[in-house]
Amino acid sequence: MSRIGKQPVELPSGVSASVSGQTVEVKGPKGTQSFTATDDVTITVEDNVIKVDPRGKSKRARQQWGMSRTMVANVVHGVTSSFKKELEIQGVGYRAQLQGNVLKLNLGLSHDVDFQIPDGVTVTCPKPTEIVIEGHDPQLVGEVAANIRDWRRPEPYKGKGIRYKGEYIFQKEGKKK
Repeated sequence: MSRIGKQPVELPSGVSASVSGQTVEVKGPKGTQSFTATDDVTITVEDNVIKVDPRGKSKRARQQWGMSRTMVANVVHGVTSSFKKELEIQGVGYRAQLQGNVLKLNLGLSHDVDFQIPDGVTVTCPKPTEIVIEGHDPQLVGEVAANIRDWRRPEPYKGKGIRYKGEYIFQKEGKKK
């Protein structure tokens, strides 16, 4: 049995959910989101609780059970509050600034990087060396954070680059004479 899948998803106050076929639509104070599950699971809504059950004992049904429950929980969390990723920039002269819908990154390259911010994500720069990415879809927030980080990953000798807040970078020892 799936330990994750058998837990019901509680709906907080002010949030309503409806199921039509395999699609769950959740409405909350921050908007509306939906998730379409595969045919391997059954989704039901009763008494402010969403339950996900497998439609058989096959391996695929059990795999989809836990994943579908997690996706439904993420949709419920997304309409009540937002998901957040924080990035830190370390390096001399490395900085970021926001100009409209474009994030300008100065990362020691021969040119400044202009990163176009997609719809559904809010990016802020409280300091020139910090980037905060927020949104209602955890997959989109993580993808945007990874794409920004890919412009200058932390290097192992000095630790310069873009890293997630609190990320540990293993430091290598340099050459010795």
